[in-house]
Amino acid sequence: MLSRVAESIYWMIRYLERVENTARMVMVNANLLLDLPKGVQPEWEPLVFITGATDEFEAKPRKYEDRAVVMFLLGDRDYSGSVLNSLRSARENARTIRDIIPREVWEQINELDLFARDNLDAGLSKRGRYQYLKKLILGTQTITGILSGTMSKGQGYQFLVMGRNLERADMTTRIIDVRSADLIEDSPDLRPFRNIQWVSVLRSLTAYQMYRQSRQARVRRADVLEFLFQDADFPRAVFHCVTSVELGASRLPRNEGVLRHCGRMKRTLSESNVGALRQDVLHEFVDTCQLGLADLHFEISRTWFGHELNGEQSQSQSA
Repeated sequence: MLSRVAESIYWMIRYLERVENTARMVMVNANLLLDLPKGVQPEWEPLVFITGATDEFEAKPRKYEDRAVVMFLLGDRDYSGSVLNSLRSARENARTIRDIIPREVWEQINELDLFARDNLDAGLSKRGRYQYLKKLILGTQTITGILSGTMSKGQGYQFLVMGRNLERADMTTRIIDVRSADLIEDSPDLRPFRNIQWVSVLRSLTAYQMYRQSRQARVRRADVLEFLFQDADFPRAVFHCVTSVELGASRLPRNEGVLRHCGRMKRTLSESNVGALRQDVLHEFVDTCQLGLADLHFEISRTWFGHELNGEQSQSQSA
């Protein structure tokens, strides 16, 4: 397979995952308004921190408030990681490989791109935001389902698997890092609502129901951390994502470097007592995981895409 084709598949799915992740984060944060006690409002600044785009946001004179942050994450033309720009990048990568991917995927990406641009104003309003975000989430999930159900499981599909799971693992670590440090202070009056915010962490990753099925217990910090970092079966758990990257790489030639990186990350994840880590140590552990994911992306790019990094796209990935 041509490295150009492989790279386009890899980045197409990463951008689509980014759209779903961003839409889900905004939806969950907005829904917190309904659950938290009167006078306690969810902050919007952490959403920008999660994406790693603080410098881009602060480059313009705006405040960390509802509409400004939502506009930045959904429709900012100057921020490469916004939903509109991510969809545009996914569409451009899909356009170059129209003869490789199912025709329905190309059509669905086009339709979702048009919907996102034409209905942005509705997405920015509190009245229309839920339906707009829901359409984005269902649209990306439809595309992922079509790819899984109709694309031959050859070499091209393995790059799709690796790209999707790297993006998922990256977002999981970012949400845990920022949200675990942003929880309500442990005061007697607000202590019951800490549970609500850990639930929001799970819902940001579509993990709440699977967590309850797996743990069969109330939502607790230690159990949530263990589930999201170490669970082998949940699709957005970091361990599962790295295992999926490993499986995809195992079906490709010249895979030794990538497999070594995956094995190293899996050992780090499985040997850590992550549920017992203090907040400062947890932050260091997340940093280690994120560096491991960055190294894994670098090794994939070096091995199969024929260069060290992919310029603009690789820089975008770190956003």
